[in-house]
Amino acid sequence: MDLDALTAARREEWARLDELGRTRRLSGREVNELVTRYRAASADLADIKTSAGRTPQGDYVSILLARTRLRLTGVRENVLKQMPRFFLLQLPAALYRVRWTTLVVAVGFVIVATMVALWISGDPATVAALGSRSELQNYADEQFVNYYRENPNAIFAGSVWTNNAWIAAQCVLFGVTGIWPLMAMMQNAIGVGQSAAVMIAFDRADVFFQFILPHGLLELTAIFVAGAAGLQIFWAWVAPGRRTRGAALAAEGRSLATVAVGLIFALALSGVVEGFVTPRDWPWQVKIAIGAVALGVFLFYMLWVGKRAARAGETGDLTEYEAGTPTLTAG
Repeated sequence: MDLDALTAARREEWARLDELGRTRRLSGREVNELVTRYRAASADLADIKTSAGRTPQGDYVSILLARTRLRLTGVRENVLKQMPRFFLLQLPAALYRVRWTTLVVAVGFVIVATMVALWISGDPATVAALGSRSELQNYADEQFVNYYRENPNAIFAGSVWTNNAWIAAQCVLFGVTGIWPLMAMMQNAIGVGQSAAVMIAFDRADVFFQFILPHGLLELTAIFVAGAAGLQIFWAWVAPGRRTRGAALAAEGRSLATVAVGLIFALALSGVVEGFVTPRDWPWQVKIAIGAVALGVFLFYMLWVGKRAARAGETGDLTEYEAGTPTLTAG
């Protein structure tokens, strides 16, 4: 291929592409022309690189194409401008989408934890297998409560927040495996069941619920939501419908990764309750009421605000403008 001849033949077309790429407002006809010239210039660049390698002409065409691609696919808005849409539309819509799966996960969790607690507490031999009687007595009388009181409130709240946020993020990000969310739910359910069994066996069931429920109402709900989001990502890969598996997985991943970000704030609230309310010597009714209010705020946001966002057509996914157009089309 004669590079100089190609340059001379395409100079006006490249100039026109440059002009269209810099024009602030384009008509429908000009947009179609821009797409057509983009494709033609892409073919020219491929010919140049194949026959001549890297050249000044190739670099020039590459810059034109990059500018045009940016014009066609859009650019990200300022983060601060995106925040209202994220919190009022994208996040609540994503949470609303997983409401039924969350309910299934929650019911399964409660069933497993209850069965473990009743099975262990009802069998002295099984209780004894967890440790010596003196150790278990000490746990029921002192360690269980001291766990919430032995560290400064702010430090304790921060530590449980980061730990729970990491668990939630893992459930969502590794949800594609289908195993990780189930494993995380099962481990937590068994752990809660074992702790309850020890407290029940030593007649401290009231203390267990008084110290678990204030923060646990919201904390566990957030973990259930994370598990549900992870499982829905997995299901998009298993049953993509009319989409390809890659497209379905990408769409669900973008939509439901939003949940992991949103749960950071929900778990921060539960961390505040766990650090500053649960350890207090307040009447248990007051502490549980505060936890119920925190849960109510989250459910209102998830169900009511989420329903409004879903009715507006939101799914939690990025807009085409934010994500970029995967395929350029004219018309």
